[in-house]
Amino acid sequence: MIKGIAHLAFDVADMEKSLHFYCDVLGFTRAFDIPNDQGEPWIEYIKVCDGQFIELFYGGQNKPAHVQRPVGFSHLCLEVEDIDSLAEHLRKLGITLDVEPVQGKDFNMQCWARDPDGNRIEFMQLDARSPQMNS
Repeated sequence: MIKGIAHLAFDVADMEKSLHFYCDVLGFTRAFDIPNDQGEPWIEYIKVCDGQFIELFYGGQNKPAHVQRPVGFSHLCLEVEDIDSLAEHLRKLGITLDVEPVQGKDFNMQCWARDPDGNRIEFMQLDARSPQMNS
């Protein structure tokens, strides 16, 4: 059912400092970015190894108040083979989905739930057209 960790996501206050740390200091590679619906910077993807990424979200103090989030952990993403089967499995076990299966801006299918402490977990089924599969 679960194939592995697809990405770990952080909301960052200063994207340039974060990119410097993950790429220049730790040696990871800047893979691609995904803009929001208005074409503004939204997510920077850092490639850890094939199929594993760190997502850096704009959204700390440098954004308007209506889009600010606390700086730090955003969510854990687990790669799955079949998003619909996973969603049904969670529902059968009494887990409420925050987001039902839907296609994201990166072509991947995703659904969202929370762990018992409220931490957000994204479940993602990769699409052959996605930048994650082609980076």
